[in-house]
Amino acid sequence: MTAELAREMAELTVEHLVLVAVSIAVAIAVALPAGILLTRRAPLQRWVLGFANVMQTVPSLALFGFLIPIPLLGGIGKHTAIVALVLYALLPVLRNTLTGILGVDRAVRESAIAMGMTGRQLLWEVELPLAARTILAGVRVATVTTIGTATIAAAIGGGGLGVFIFRGLASVDTTLILAGAVPAALIALLADGGLGWAEKKLSPV
Repeated sequence: MTAELAREMAELTVEHLVLVAVSIAVAIAVALPAGILLTRRAPLQRWVLGFANVMQTVPSLALFGFLIPIPLLGGIGKHTAIVALVLYALLPVLRNTLTGILGVDRAVRESAIAMGMTGRQLLWEVELPLAARTILAGVRVATVTTIGTATIAAAIGGGGLGVFIFRGLASVDTTLILAGAVPAALIALLADGGLGWAEKKLSPV
């Protein structure tokens, strides 16, 4: 590996990490409150989860392409890639937030209410702490999936390690393909391991 290739790999790895971090942060900021809201608004669950499921079924490259002509959201570059990645990351976080909170033992919830807890206290002091492990499992799935999907962002000028992969495919250069695929795989493994460790820490003793 040449010094120039190593330098570019480092730059694109950082770019990839930023792309994933921003996408996951936005997805959590949207899906977590939405999941909490759905536990209080059951009729909305079908429609919101349906939308998130549809986003998951659209092929990633096609979704990137669909977003390009949309005003404000679309275009070529990182912002379009982030919008697409956020849409893909919504479902695991949303579904696990809903599942985690609704999975809290009914007797625990009733005991908290009997102690005089308000709805807000019930959420922050009982439901979210008990659902934390399940919610984090959703974040873990979303993160690992996003790391892989983010490689396709290079197709619309989003940058990241996918630049190497697309360049390698165009020139039939295995070294370039590996230069993009191997770091992306390592990042995914590290993220999965780190979030898995945090998930175990939240397990009941």
